[in-house]
Amino acid sequence: MDSINNNQEEENYKDLSGEEGIKKMKELIDKAGSCFFCTSTRTATPFNTRPMSVAKMEEDGTIWFFSSSDSNKNMEIVHDTIIQLLFQGSAYSDFLSITGEGEITTDKGKIKELWDPMMKTWFTEGEDDPRITLIKFTPTESYYWDTKHAMGIGFVKRMIGAAVGKTMDDSIEGNIIV
Repeated sequence: MDSINNNQEEENYKDLSGEEGIKKMKELIDKAGSCFFCTSTRTATPFNTRPMSVAKMEEDGTIWFFSSSDSNKNMEIVHDTIIQLLFQGSAYSDFLSITGEGEITTDKGKIKELWDPMMKTWFTEGEDDPRITLIKFTPTESYYWDTKHAMGIGFVKRMIGAAVGKTMDDSIEGNIIV
């Protein structure tokens, strides 16, 4: 049996690297806004997952998260620094999986730079709350699934494909090498 990818008439696989790869990561992260943040990926079965909002993505691909010093995720990162982030921007596209290394920091300058007043919900003493830490996530592997064109074009192509019995998917996927 042929893979669905073999039935595609259009190119649907493209690895991205350098500036193009970082741009795609940022685009998909911005669309999603939050992710499933997976820890203990090497040491626990099943691994631990929770939703997290991205504080910032740097131009080099580094991603920052706020976290509490007494959180389970911080304790898990101490024992297993490998983290997987799973992003979904919409029901049909804008998917991103990133694996990398996590590091916990209490850098006051970086906390001040990334501080958002809404964070006071979790850090009631504000940006000087003694429980604030940041998780610095450095990607090592990344894979994306997206559309090549706008969602409307993808929908029309799928509808035509369904009507004529032909694979006309508008998807594109590949590795992002950072």
